[in-house]
Amino acid sequence: MFDSQCDLAALVYEPHEDPDRVLLALASALNARGYRAVGLVQLGHHCVDAPTLTATLVHSGEELPIFQELGACTSGCRLDVGRLLDAGERIAQAIDEGADLVVFNRFGRQEREGKGLAYLIERALSADIPVVIAVPSHRFADWIRFADGMSVKLRCNRRALDRWWKTVSARNTVA
Repeated sequence: MFDSQCDLAALVYEPHEDPDRVLLALASALNARGYRAVGLVQLGHHCVDAPTLTATLVHSGEELPIFQELGACTSGCRLDVGRLLDAGERIAQAIDEGADLVVFNRFGRQEREGKGLAYLIERALSADIPVVIAVPSHRFADWIRFADGMSVKLRCNRRALDRWWKTVSARNTVA
């Protein structure tokens, strides 16, 4: 069951959709309006398209390499867990400094196993900070187990994300 008032949202996307663009646009718009969106958004889709795939910290604009470069003769890429955890430390510090929204680029294998940036989701929610995370449709069942069913499922578009944010931010302002 999904609670439309829930502070935890899954931006569920299909392979042809670009959740990174949607999340980055929301974070940029909120930061421009005086809110403080913090978190990490991947830049690019696949290592085949961009062999030096990176991510950006939405609160600072800093680009970070979070994938291993496997060399010119290989195809694909591999998440560099150490770099991801370093990014997580920066996000944790930003959460501690105050945030209105925390954005995560993916619910991936690491998070499914309770690793990666999973601890930051709990940290943000414990501080009453709304969280939105991109969840691939093929991992949605895993996400529901991870979130214990306490999540809003959003379509991968800005309109759905804006409606959720409007509801959550209005409620958090009143509280």
